[in-house]
Amino acid sequence: MRQSLPNPFYYLDNFQWVLAWVGAHHADLLDEAEHRFIERFSALPQPSRALLVRMVMRKGELFRASKLRYEEIGCPHLAAAPLIELGWLDDVPALDLLQLFGLLRKAELVQVFGQAAASLNQRKDELLQQLLDEHAQAQPLHHWCGTLEDAVFEVRIGQLCERLRLMFFGNIHQDWSEFVLADLGIYRYEQVAFSPSSRAFQRREEIDAYLHLHRCRERFEVGESLDDILRDVPDAPYPNAWLESRRGKLLLRLAQQYEREQDWPQALRLHASNRYPGARQRTIRVLERCGQVEAALELALRAEVAPESELEAQQLERMLPRLRRALGQPRSPRRAAATAERIDLVLPAPDGGLSVEYAVREHLDRPEAPVHYVENMLLNSLLGLLCWDALFAALPGAFFHPFHAAPADLAQPDFHSRRAALFDECLGALDDESYRDCIRRTFREKAGIHTAFVAWSLLDDELLEQALACIPAAHLKTIFMRILRDVPNNRTGLPDLIQFWPEQGRYRMIEVKGPGDRLQDNQLRWLDHAAEHGLPIAVCYVQWAGPTP
Repeated sequence: MRQSLPNPFYYLDNFQWVLAWVGAHHADLLDEAEHRFIERFSALPQPSRALLVRMVMRKGELFRASKLRYEEIGCPHLAAAPLIELGWLDDVPALDLLQLFGLLRKAELVQVFGQAAASLNQRKDELLQQLLDEHAQAQPLHHWCGTLEDAVFEVRIGQLCERLRLMFFGNIHQDWSEFVLADLGIYRYEQVAFSPSSRAFQRREEIDAYLHLHRCRERFEVGESLDDILRDVPDAPYPNAWLESRRGKLLLRLAQQYEREQDWPQALRLHASNRYPGARQRTIRVLERCGQVEAALELALRAEVAPESELEAQQLERMLPRLRRALGQPRSPRRAAATAERIDLVLPAPDGGLSVEYAVREHLDRPEAPVHYVENMLLNSLLGLLCWDALFAALPGAFFHPFHAAPADLAQPDFHSRRAALFDECLGALDDESYRDCIRRTFREKAGIHTAFVAWSLLDDELLEQALACIPAAHLKTIFMRILRDVPNNRTGLPDLIQFWPEQGRYRMIEVKGPGDRLQDNQLRWLDHAAEHGLPIAVCYVQWAGPTP
């Protein structure tokens, strides 16, 4: 059953709270129109404020009055009148044919276009194509169809509200639903202290730059010409490292699309000038595809001396032999692949769509040696519980608002270095055996708080105690340190299952591979780390007995 909130104007209260927050924390970034909007909004009648917020929180900018029936608001026409007077709504917007088709049902289109629509047994999109050439002029709804008793409202301050939302959240992907989930108690968030430096943006130009890059990305995603988009992406790096990371990521995606279109010169130009992670490796590949093998090898050798990540080192290890072979150079000795315990199983084909991981778990599970299906969640959860204070430290640029499940800079290269002393203090508990009490205490005190690290749905007292009893502190430390060095790449790839022997105080992690499956790159890197540090990992290869499920 869908939960409801006792206050019918909950969404209005949330919107007004955001306006107050932005006014208090970002006043210096607001222009005159935004200051005026915040001031005038609070003076409007409650139904008018509520109606505007309802539309702002919905998708699009055009709304039929007949679709704006909310019990707490009442008549949408009366509520809209003050908004129209202010120019925030337009009640007679000119609608082109595409907009009209988005607002009307097929039966209503018959009223508008008469026999031309009624005689065509077509879908709406087919009818639209049929009529486009004949009806190119945009006009108000009552000009399209005077007999249709309805009105259309166009929100004229959508971009202004989007900018205010961006100032609050520091990103575009979070929206007003965050408040509802919190109000309903579905999500609870850690409370972090905010200071003047706790803002996503320090200058208005940075907001403009963010929105500009966002529009460029939207154009890329809908398939607009790469050359047209590229002309609008700034050539010069942003001084703001966070914005520059977004620019670099967009350029990487554009360059990869140029690769798919085999425009090698353009792809090479973009990759070679881009410092975003992964661009150097793509530069080497494009140089190779262009026949510039010597230049590719030279760049690969420089990268080998100081790889930007384990991922790049892994890729270079595969590329260098191929480049040397292409130039007739002798092969360098290859590093021996990490070895892990191998388990070969032939299991009955499972019924009911049971996954191969669950089939192996059921097969290996014993009362004295329980097996849990945890994937990446258990070890990341233990890291999150031990290092909670470091993860939620109120550093500049880390938290902008009360709805953070993780620091905003979690994926940035300097995430760990900025908090090195804090993480050292947390991980130091693994050296003096106090870590168990620390993890248990955080598990109790922070239970249910939404975080990117702790999987509350997986973790219970039994699993937690088995993990604390069986995984040595030294193993936890090396695992945690590896994850923190490169969170985006290293928090995944951990084995599917974990098996404990509580009486013996030992464990093993088990990666499961079904028929035809192979180890992925991030899993291979974890196997290398396990071999280097003595972590017990097995790879279980499964074949089905009987018909393939």
